[in-house]
Amino acid sequence: MRQTLEQGLPELGMGIGLIPRLAGFAELVLERNQVMNLTAITEPKDVAALHLLDSLELAALAGLEAGRLVDVGCGAGFPGVPTAIARPGLQVTLLDSLGKRVDFLREACGKLGLKNVECIHQRAEEFAGARREAFDFAVSRAVAALPVLCELCLPLVRVGGKMLAMKSANSDEEIQEAGHAAEVLGGRVEWVKDYTIPTTDVVHRVVCVEKVKATPGKYPRRFALIKKQPL
Repeated sequence: MRQTLEQGLPELGMGIGLIPRLAGFAELVLERNQVMNLTAITEPKDVAALHLLDSLELAALAGLEAGRLVDVGCGAGFPGVPTAIARPGLQVTLLDSLGKRVDFLREACGKLGLKNVECIHQRAEEFAGARREAFDFAVSRAVAALPVLCELCLPLVRVGGKMLAMKSANSDEEIQEAGHAAEVLGGRVEWVKDYTIPTTDVVHRVVCVEKVKATPGKYPRRFALIKKQPL
């Protein structure tokens, strides 16, 4: 795991001084994964590349340095925790609807001494009631189709902020379908960037949606409706 990180971090413009904390988080994930379902990827070298280095590509591609970031549907903590480790100037909120995952992340971040992370157990559409348009960035990785993701994320982003969705490289149709949803919710697709995860031949994609105007107050809707009738 550490060798993979040593190979990949310089390519991302990040120092190898990050390795102990990144590897420490991965080890905590794999340890807890033995008793609860956090990840299907369990080989250390694959965790290093497909979780850690993949997560860090987001910070490199999007130029994340400072501000308030929410990881919507953060799951086992990717990309939120590696981003918080690599970018201490960011205030990172880890948001997930499963309490056990949030409990694990709160414990893990405590062990790692991450002072720039808060862990919230709540659904995104409910969280928007308390923290509407409060974030500079909303990120999400493999949570939902892009039209659905727009409704979950854009209400949380301030005007001028960005939603960053980590997607597969064959998501062209999904991006086209999301154009209307983004417009209704106050956003527009600003750029799409493909990247190869360092040390692998796996190609993934980041879709950036800029928030250009306030989201109408009736959004987000209840999740059942969002899923049944995506914008």
